Amino acid sequence: MTSTRGVFFRRTLGLLVALAGTPARSAEAPRPPPPSTAAVRLTGFTWDRVPLNLHLGKRTADLTDAEIAFVASHSTFIALEKSHGVTPHGSTEAGIADSARRITQRHPAAKVLFYFNAFINWPGYDAFKTYRPEWTLRTVTGEIVKHTSGTPRPDPSNAEFREWWSEVVAKANRSAPLGGVFVDALPQALTPALAKQVGDAKARAVVVGLREMIALTKRKLGPDRLVLVNGLRTTDFREILDWEGIDGAMIEHFGGFKTDSPTDIKTDLDSIALAEAKGKFVVIKGWPGFNWLDQEMMQRPYAELLKLARERITFPLACFLVAAQPGAHFCYSWGYTHTHGMLDAYAEFDRPLGPPQADAKWVGLTATREFAHASVWVDLTTKQARIDWR
Repeated sequence: MTSTRGVFFRRTLGLLVALAGTPARSAEAPRPPPPSTAAVRLTGFTWDRVPLNLHLGKRTADLTDAEIAFVASHSTFIALEKSHGVTPHGSTEAGIADSARRITQRHPAAKVLFYFNAFINWPGYDAFKTYRPEWTLRTVTGEIVKHTSGTPRPDPSNAEFREWWSEVVAKANRSAPLGGVFVDALPQALTPALAKQVGDAKARAVVVGLREMIALTKRKLGPDRLVLVNGLRTTDFREILDWEGIDGAMIEHFGGFKTDSPTDIKTDLDSIALAEAKGKFVVIKGWPGFNWLDQEMMQRPYAELLKLARERITFPLACFLVAAQPGAHFCYSWGYTHTHGMLDAYAEFDRPLGPPQADAKWVGLTATREFAHASVWVDLTTKQARIDWR
């Protein structure tokens, strides 16, 4: 005869075995946050008009009152470049802090990002007074690894460097009304060329270090400040969308710099939806068909360059609009200083847009999309586009 205790034991054991075969909800992988929720809140995103990111620097003088007023009235999401304000203020930190104060005085909700390069030791920062030589990256033969400009690269695999770098960003944000950081040059650490200089193991350690450094920086900044990184390029470097601590990524070379084929453009646009599905946002950096590196073009009068930029904005803007998701932003100029068209008005940015009625309809490489106040059509193959405002 079976005892009551034995029956209870077998039933309990059977229940435990059954439960063991069913993963508990608490053991499931954490789900990503709702797509772009943080991006919408932190960047001030709205469909009212084209969501505009301004990204520029002015090195030799302060932004004028008129320039500050323009920035504050055209965007809530601004990144100030390396060496911004370095001449009048003596350092990038002080220059960015001063402009951030002036911008947020006019527009308290504006998010102004501090620029700091993760893989090039650009000068002009007070912080480099405490930088240690042993934090500099070296080749397998002991030579300093340098950017093509000759500027040394740091070694993010060094834990002390990571702590120093993240603290520079955190201190800048504590000392001024800043909304986070723009982290540059991540792709330069992800290319095969690095392994040729430092070896496979060291190259992998550098990437691991960068991931840890950005996660550490985000923890120090907290949930109310943004980490925007550069960047994505067609299918390359999409892995950064899975890195901890990154809120958004820039596609810097959209439609240019040897990524102007129809399929390249479509792939970059697809990255917007991919990022949104991962709870992140994308900044599309559009170009007018020329850039500050075109020496012959740069000899032309500024008024002529601006006229061309205004005439050519339709295609990159239409591309952005057919793919835009909540949190995505559009950036447009032919460079990164105040003399490259970023502080000039474009009629398209002042027109009402309104929310999209649905996602874009694609037929091959041609797309249409309807907004409350605009109808957008773009053909990636012919690079023709139309935006009918109403």
